[in-house]
Amino acid sequence: MTSVEHRLAASIRAIPDYPKPGIIFRDITTLLGDAKAFRQAVDELVRPYQSLSVHQVAGIEARGFILGGAMAHQLSAGFVPIRKKGKLPHATVRVAYSLEYGVDEIEMHVDAVRPGEKVILCDDLIATGGTAEGAVKLLRKIGAEVVSACFVIDLPDLGGRKRLEALGVEVRTLVAFEGH
Repeated sequence: MTSVEHRLAASIRAIPDYPKPGIIFRDITTLLGDAKAFRQAVDELVRPYQSLSVHQVAGIEARGFILGGAMAHQLSAGFVPIRKKGKLPHATVRVAYSLEYGVDEIEMHVDAVRPGEKVILCDDLIATGGTAEGAVKLLRKIGAEVVSACFVIDLPDLGGRKRLEALGVEVRTLVAFEGH
């Protein structure tokens, strides 16, 4: 683990048995509340994309809004919120995605991205990858080129990274935690 990974991992709170017994919830609110860690995380997330002409950063509700907004600012790109069904006021495009115990839907405004625009997808954590996979499909549905998906945390045992890579999406994470 590099010093950056170690510093960021140390700023993330682990909450055992949440939301259910046997799960360790990785809480980034402590990272967000630490100005140096937050700045370092955003700097590390944008570093590989600074020389690219990225048009939009798409953030998945809700922590992806915080990180994605900061990334978009640093990249001089627009920001696209990807939200749960029924939260956006204008005409939307929607896609269903698999959850651990069922199906849900996410959506974005139909005019949030123009065909051919380069987009980076962002969220705080990749676990099983269901929501992120749905977001990639949603962005592609309206013609976006998903350049990469980036996350602060990877839970590699749950397979989300592999799921996105199977779609041909580059995945970038800053820290990994084994287990759930």
